[in-house]
Amino acid sequence: MHAYERLLRYVKFDTASDASSQSYPSTKKQLALAKALAEELLGLGLDDAHVDKDGYVYATLPANREGQPTIGLIAHMDTVDIVPTTGVSPVLLPYEGGPIALQNGDVLTPEQYPGLETRKGKTLIVTDGNTLLGADDKAGIAEIITALETLVADPSIPHGTIKVAFTPDEEIGRGADRFDVQGFGADFAYTVDGGDVGGIEYENFNAASAIYTIHGVSVHPGSAKGRMVNANRLACELNALFPEEETPECTEGYEGFYHLCDLRGSVEECLLHFIIRDHDRARFEARKRFAAEAAEAMNARYGAGTVEVKIVDSYYNMREVMEAHMDVIRRAEEACRAVGVEPKSAPIRGGTDGCRLSFMGLPCPDLGTGGLNYHSRHELIAIEDMDLVSAILVKLVTAR
Repeated sequence: MHAYERLLRYVKFDTASDASSQSYPSTKKQLALAKALAEELLGLGLDDAHVDKDGYVYATLPANREGQPTIGLIAHMDTVDIVPTTGVSPVLLPYEGGPIALQNGDVLTPEQYPGLETRKGKTLIVTDGNTLLGADDKAGIAEIITALETLVADPSIPHGTIKVAFTPDEEIGRGADRFDVQGFGADFAYTVDGGDVGGIEYENFNAASAIYTIHGVSVHPGSAKGRMVNANRLACELNALFPEEETPECTEGYEGFYHLCDLRGSVEECLLHFIIRDHDRARFEARKRFAAEAAEAMNARYGAGTVEVKIVDSYYNMREVMEAHMDVIRRAEEACRAVGVEPKSAPIRGGTDGCRLSFMGLPCPDLGTGGLNYHSRHELIAIEDMDLVSAILVKLVTAR
């Protein structure tokens, strides 16, 4: 079976995670896909495939060659919930270049999405424009299982022990929370959760969240002079303290940013949720200090306790770990070249399960799936690229 055929099945499962939930996994609907994947792995002959109590899928393909490292392959099952995730209707579209018209009337242009033209001559899987596709990261799951199917079907391909894991809740930053690194038992691993084919990512943002609570005083506006403290207005003033040019829409490459993700409230109380990102650890720490000082500046003007802030680290740049394991990167580069793909590395302007797992003792860079426009109704992936990624994964685990 081709990887894309699996993807077309998997995207029918709504697996959006929920950051407001305190359960594991955060949404029960992720378990439906988890159980289906475990059954599929059992059907391939991975006899230990199972779903654990927290919704993680684990399985092992035993070695057929001694003296090889134990390699892990990891992808996540959940999707973001920022666009509609139910009723996904994927469309196969031969792409000959130029703009693409989706069924809902949206038009995707190469100017808007520069990676589009590189997929000319391929067959794309796109959405109808009304929902997310879910290739992030169901494409990674499909590519991993297709690679396993190839290895099972051809015992002449020598390989060591291969460990597989599919995680819940990666999109809300919890994918590694209850990952059983010791039980997984891999010497190193790869998440298959990136963009273009041949992408090998081992640098990511250092990340933190800053949650501000602004306490106001509600008074009838007709008699508010000298007494009202409008938390909504103070929220606008607080946001204005942050540099306008250091936001996601104004930065690229190694440039860090502050991002106001959520703002809600009333005159009496307002909550603001920022995320803070930077590849450089020293600049990251400086950004956190700035975020704390912004609250202090507001309190100096409006009184102690008017603004509270809670700053919590989320994850760190995995390069700190991977610099001691560059053989893992070289292995991925060789696998790409073995199927005619030139590998490329770029800093991740985000994070993956792999960055946290690397700091948990499992070196774990990220590999591209072939997808484009993730977290969008305009998400797409080429079926030919999915085949290439599966072939790369086979070469990646092939014994040396």
